[in-house]
Amino acid sequence: MKHTLAVLVENRRGVLARVAGLFSRRGYNIESLSVSTTDRKDISRMTIVVEGDEQIIEQVTKQLNKLIEVLKVVDVTGEEFVDRGIALFKVETSTVTRSEIIQIVSIFRAQIVDFSIESLIIEATGTEKKILAIEEALKPFGLIEVVRTGEIAMVRGGGNFSSDK
Repeated sequence: MKHTLAVLVENRRGVLARVAGLFSRRGYNIESLSVSTTDRKDISRMTIVVEGDEQIIEQVTKQLNKLIEVLKVVDVTGEEFVDRGIALFKVETSTVTRSEIIQIVSIFRAQIVDFSIESLIIEATGTEKKILAIEEALKPFGLIEVVRTGEIAMVRGGGNFSSDK
């Protein structure tokens, strides 16, 4: 089962390498990783998606909490949360296929961010399911390149995870 971990860390050099190294040393695969500063410049927030059963996630959480720079770790998987990712798709196009691709872009509420005679670059934002669905819809036209961000997630409701210590 995939688990989404929200991790607050000190915003210092080398912290990302230590967190990634922890996963690597134990043989756990990071499915997705996104890092950015929070409302406080001295604190960064990582959203880490990892595959594993409850025992693996408990072990990962304990190991993360042992790192000095880690301030807080929460597995938000069991919570009500909003998650999003971004993908860019470069798709082959011609005068014959362009209008059909534009219809697909509209259906998925994506947007065209670059246009040339032979290709379009499309930006899609949404859940992993939505990103995978638009990718499947665009494949028949010829995907030249696909780039995806890591997932970000936020628990619904009140409170501010980054300031809540």
